[in-house]
Amino acid sequence: MQFRTTIEIKPFEQKIDHTQPILSLGSCFANNVAEHLARAKFSIVASPTGILFNPESIAAALDRFDAITRGDRGAIPSAEELCYDNGRWFSFDFHSDFSHVSADQALTSMQQAVECGAQALGRAQVVIITFGSAFVYRLRQSGEIVANCHKQPQSQFQREMLSVEQIAARYIALMQGPLAGKQIIFSLSPVRHLADGLEENSLSKATLRVAIGQIVQACQNAHYFPSYEIMMDELRDYRFYADDMTHPSRVGIDYIWQRFGEVAFSDNTKMLNERIERVVRAAEHRPFNPAGEEHKSFCRTQLEKIAQLEQEYPCICMAKEKEIFNTYL
Repeated sequence: MQFRTTIEIKPFEQKIDHTQPILSLGSCFANNVAEHLARAKFSIVASPTGILFNPESIAAALDRFDAITRGDRGAIPSAEELCYDNGRWFSFDFHSDFSHVSADQALTSMQQAVECGAQALGRAQVVIITFGSAFVYRLRQSGEIVANCHKQPQSQFQREMLSVEQIAARYIALMQGPLAGKQIIFSLSPVRHLADGLEENSLSKATLRVAIGQIVQACQNAHYFPSYEIMMDELRDYRFYADDMTHPSRVGIDYIWQRFGEVAFSDNTKMLNERIERVVRAAEHRPFNPAGEEHKSFCRTQLEKIAQLEQEYPCICMAKEKEIFNTYL
């Protein structure tokens, strides 16, 4: 007897492997997938300017990265972008993680972030974009759509929802510009935005999903991975949610990652991921007797496995694991 429905996902025609630099942008769920890719030693840069929820802010970040790669130094954040409130400097184009009590420190971290994003976009062969919400907030004074409201008074903003046509047109243009020639994987974040209300959250997700469908249909280098559908259909149980009942739990994230690997990786890449995972887990192991000869022998064996992996696949770097094992020798 079948107790759940399983989504049939068409395998990607163009597989992802460790030789391809990856850029990941979007909601907090984008970071969840990026963490798994980084753990598997893929070359990935995730959310250089912080978590971005709406499609327009993600597109604006891509525009800024592209401008920098083309030598437009005016795209580098300047002091004029900074705002000050409650003892901290911030920018509406950056996540609150970049805010700081020092204006110089805030500006420096933002400048480094966009330089990192520009380099990542220039190198990337694969770009993963995860939409979180179709709702945007505009500054009433300038009309600018912000990436983060930084807990500023609601009276400063006008809330609206992007249309399917706006999102699709914006990204089809990007696919013909800075994203041309790259493999683009779109996903829809399964995180529910309860602040919008459940009805409006559903409308927002539906808008995003239809827009992605139009983008994928119009662009040959665009693909869709159904993370949202997996969460809503295969994992439709609150045991797969975190304590806040909105974000996926670790088990849910791990399962979605497993499904991603099934369609995105070749058999050789899957086997390589397994080899890497065994070494990573070994490095996380807490030894019973760190100074004992048995553990030292274990560490030497792991270092030999790392040397073999790095020799076979020069694109892989396991410096962190090597450092851990060497501390016991």
